[in-house]
Amino acid sequence: MDSPARNVRDIDVTLVHEWNDGSIRAQQDYLAGEEPLEIRVGEHPLTVTMRTPGDDLDLAAGFLFTEGLIERHEQILSIEHATECKATERGNIVQVKLSADAALDLEKTWRNFFAASSCGICGKASIDAVRARGVKPPNRDFRASPEMICAMPEKLRSKQQIFGRTGGLHAAGLFNAKGELIVEREDIGRHNAVDKIVGWALRDGKLPFSECVLMVSGRGGFEIVQKAAMAGVPVLASVSACSSLAVQFAREIGMTLIGFLRDRRFLVYAGDERLSLTNEVRRKFDEEHHSER
Repeated sequence: MDSPARNVRDIDVTLVHEWNDGSIRAQQDYLAGEEPLEIRVGEHPLTVTMRTPGDDLDLAAGFLFTEGLIERHEQILSIEHATECKATERGNIVQVKLSADAALDLEKTWRNFFAASSCGICGKASIDAVRARGVKPPNRDFRASPEMICAMPEKLRSKQQIFGRTGGLHAAGLFNAKGELIVEREDIGRHNAVDKIVGWALRDGKLPFSECVLMVSGRGGFEIVQKAAMAGVPVLASVSACSSLAVQFAREIGMTLIGFLRDRRFLVYAGDERLSLTNEVRRKFDEEHHSER
């Protein structure tokens, strides 16, 4: 975990009153930490995201990469918590200096972020914007077994220390071809958890994730798929539903997309060939899903 300039916390404690079938008692409760993180490029603010404090430098680096603002770690000349700021802001601002070949049109970049967050942007424009970054198809030869996929949620859950105490965080976990958990990160935002993993790998020279499976809690939305695509992930799994735009994009780039990964069941929305599903297994899977509907 990064060491910020002041004591920002990933877990907080508060007093609550529990009502239980007519009886009331006071008790302490643990809260997931939530504070704003501002990412500055040079002296200019780029974006602000609400996050759980910790791994802030990885989060910033991962954000710059998955949003297509940099292409490689060497373009980050320096990245650190800002010290020239108000006392109340210390630990919540990351200052980044980029090389000349990564020079940004900050006004244009800001407009793009603004447009992407508004409900007027269409799905085609979203996909076109990511396609313009030169996303390459993920490793077509990578294979993962259904048994390996089913074992991932418990492995990830067992490492979620903050969630175990607060119940209020998302998580992302990166697994190798053997189903071993390589790294996990927690955050109030699942996209932040993914960026923290990507940033960790970027700064350590471990990209792309061509031989890995990425798992996220919550739903598999378009933003998660595009970040995974930027990192070269061939298989992405989520514990909840996948959105229509996420499925469309995964199919277009050739990513395996899995949803509703719970217990010993999951749905494959795209790229089932990587799971080596035989026709018989696929037929039985489809029949079971149809009967449950």
